[in-house]
Amino acid sequence: MRIVLVHPNYHSGGAEIAGNWPPAWAAYLAGSLKSAGYDDVHFIDAMTNNLSDDVVRKKLAELAPDVVGVTAITPSIYMAERVLEIASEVVPGALRMLGGVHATFMYRQVLSEAPWIDVIVRGEGEEILVDLMNTFNTGGWPDRRSKVRGIAYRDGEEIIATPAASTVKDLDGIRPDWSLLEWDKYIYIPLNRKVAIPNMARGCPFTCSFCSQWKFWRDYRVRDPLKVVDEIEDLVENHGVGFFILADEEPTINRKKFIQFCNELIARGLPDKIQWGINTRVTDIMRDKHLLALYRKAGLVHVSLGTEAAAQMKLDQFNKETTVENNKEAIRLLREADIFVEAQFIVGLDNETAETLEETYQMAWDWQPDLANWAMYTPWPFTPLFQELRDQVEVFDFSKYNFVTPIMKPKALTRGELLDGVMNNYRRFYMKKALFHYPWRGTGYRRRYLLGCLKAFIKAGVGRTFYDLGKAGYWGPQSKDKVDFHFDETRTIAEAQMADWEASADRSRKAKERKQALRAQGKARARERAGVREPVMACGGGTRQMEDSVQSAGITVYPVKAPKATNLPSKNA
Repeated sequence: MRIVLVHPNYHSGGAEIAGNWPPAWAAYLAGSLKSAGYDDVHFIDAMTNNLSDDVVRKKLAELAPDVVGVTAITPSIYMAERVLEIASEVVPGALRMLGGVHATFMYRQVLSEAPWIDVIVRGEGEEILVDLMNTFNTGGWPDRRSKVRGIAYRDGEEIIATPAASTVKDLDGIRPDWSLLEWDKYIYIPLNRKVAIPNMARGCPFTCSFCSQWKFWRDYRVRDPLKVVDEIEDLVENHGVGFFILADEEPTINRKKFIQFCNELIARGLPDKIQWGINTRVTDIMRDKHLLALYRKAGLVHVSLGTEAAAQMKLDQFNKETTVENNKEAIRLLREADIFVEAQFIVGLDNETAETLEETYQMAWDWQPDLANWAMYTPWPFTPLFQELRDQVEVFDFSKYNFVTPIMKPKALTRGELLDGVMNNYRRFYMKKALFHYPWRGTGYRRRYLLGCLKAFIKAGVGRTFYDLGKAGYWGPQSKDKVDFHFDETRTIAEAQMADWEASADRSRKAKERKQALRAQGKARARERAGVREPVMACGGGTRQMEDSVQSAGITVYPVKAPKATNLPSKNA
């Protein structure tokens, strides 16, 4: 059985300006498939190779797969749907499957607008995919598909979601097939080295309201640090990788295992061959300030800090357990440890003004990180914050949910003014850094690294790819009133998805009512013990018991209406 995995061709001018990032998902899934005996696995990286629909069509026709699998984050969802539509035309007998964070939570939306998709894999895919392939390969599709946990599919006019599969408990049992990737294509521009994105852990114990990772991975699990170093050593020795970024949301959460990881890298002499970066929280840097020298010795050279916003009010709205003062101190500690530090700011909420944008710039310059990034607030449609702000969301064109397009319109600013304010922050920050900091400060390695980062910014700026400026038509302050983000206003939320949101909100409301009722009952019992007689109310505060609305069968069914075929773009974004 031949399986072809495809990475959809989506570009937005965000993180990709620093280089081409290897699609680690393909390596991890292919490794699991091959361990299960499925050796005929191929990979098409349409994004890195910027492949047109016609080229993808030709490659699929040449490979003639039995199964076509695609993944998608929210902004790439339409391109992923398009790949599977092409597959339905070229290899109509192949099973067409989609995975990734967007499809996991928005499967009702996806199956409503793209009925040619046969199945959606919900959650981390290694074990679900093997189970699905075993069912398909033994002739169990579609008759036994309801037995496969963690998938969703259409059955006539209904959308079926099977019970969730358990998370992968034995992460060390996964053997990624890194040979599947074209390593010469994945270059980290600041260092001009091949780059990889392995992971040491999955999940996150924190519940930031704007983030979906803690919902996707569900429970927090950490791999054996020695196994992770084995994997990195393989990437260095067999694929020539010279830089890696841990894909973890926060690899320093488990300090004991992170220290073990660093010590093992040092023991094998790997810091002489490869350097690396991480994303982490300000609180972890404060906690580990006496360990930063060890981290640097192990090859850690770049830390991206989720400072998120300058105003403490915003930090509270995001549920970040940190303070503005901690942000500044963490940046200072990292600089003193000779670790490059990147500060991440989120802008573009409804309370954003020209003054608050200026405030983030002033704080960035005061804190003096090596790099600063202003990301547009992007309300992932499956996060708690989106549910709170849903009435304010005007744009449902998910291809623009990319951190560089202002999805939300602040009350006091137009979207063009918001973009112009962010660009003004970038211009001032990096111009001053280029003139007065990067060429003159630190070691030779530090200068080369920072000048390499500046080179990446300049390259993206000249090519008009940074922040999608070319597509939006932004050429400076004089064009802020003429910017056009080309939102597809025909896109809306599917009825099946809306019904699920309403059901979720109703469940949340009823849970809150039950909690309040239990508290009231407890108080009533306490008063009764004290000699005060009161009627005990039923759950929810009424006199009748609330009906049980929880489905016992474990399979969820949602009706769906036929989609409009005109909603899907036929060309690359």
